[in-house]
Amino acid sequence: MTIVTESESTYHHLEKMPVMELLESINTEDQKVPAVVRKSIPEIALLVEAIVARMKKGGRLFYIGAGTSGRLGIVDASEIPPTFGLDHGYVIGLIAGGDSAIRKAVEMAEDNEELGWSDLLAFNPTPADVVVGIAASGTTPYVIGALKRARLHGIFTGAITCNPGTQVAENADVAIEVVTGPEFVTGSTRMKAGTAQKLVLNMITTSTMIRLGRVKGNKMVNMQLTNQKLIQRGTRMISDELGLDLETSRKLLLLHGSVKKAIDAYTENNNSTTQMQYNE
Repeated sequence: MTIVTESESTYHHLEKMPVMELLESINTEDQKVPAVVRKSIPEIALLVEAIVARMKKGGRLFYIGAGTSGRLGIVDASEIPPTFGLDHGYVIGLIAGGDSAIRKAVEMAEDNEELGWSDLLAFNPTPADVVVGIAASGTTPYVIGALKRARLHGIFTGAITCNPGTQVAENADVAIEVVTGPEFVTGSTRMKAGTAQKLVLNMITTSTMIRLGRVKGNKMVNMQLTNQKLIQRGTRMISDELGLDLETSRKLLLLHGSVKKAIDAYTENNNSTTQMQYNE
């Protein structure tokens, strides 16, 4: 099997390039990524449909990976509660070596094929869940082992890889293969491969959350109010939706804790008042 992500860069003598040439060359390579991701939209759609169907019944989404791939999964999972107001327990990112590996590589952790499933077992996975393995190379034992065992236990599996025909893909019900080619710096998959993985992860969770009703129109109506910027954004959303002044909108938002709850409560209260007036 040819590991494309390990192929030699098409650029040479990088240390001799002036800064402008370095940046322009990196940018030239980066522009290839969205077109590659676009080719995988049919597979991404299949995975999203499977995730939505299971999460509607209370299932969870697990991302599992090592190194950069694992960190990207954790970043995506960590953004779901503040952005969409979903509890932390529904989209979970796992990385070889545990939480300490988020900041510092843990030696040999990704080479243990049993460790991935062991990490998943801590969350009592069931066939209601989905496990998505993320591995640029597609050869990471930690991810392969987790997907193999997950499938044996009747759990739906997905894969995001940057090489064709890998073991990670073979052990997934839906394999998303975004083949980004040689990296600018040979083998540095934190670059194009990482960018492709991030784009795919954005597509998966954003589409899933929309299908689960966590977005209204094009607004994050379930976002957590963790800072003044978000409170101001939520206030404007309520004001625009209900035609209320900003002060009243802000009070409603802080009273109910989210844009959706505030709008629903106000609408329900107004409907009840109108019905009472009608009955009178």
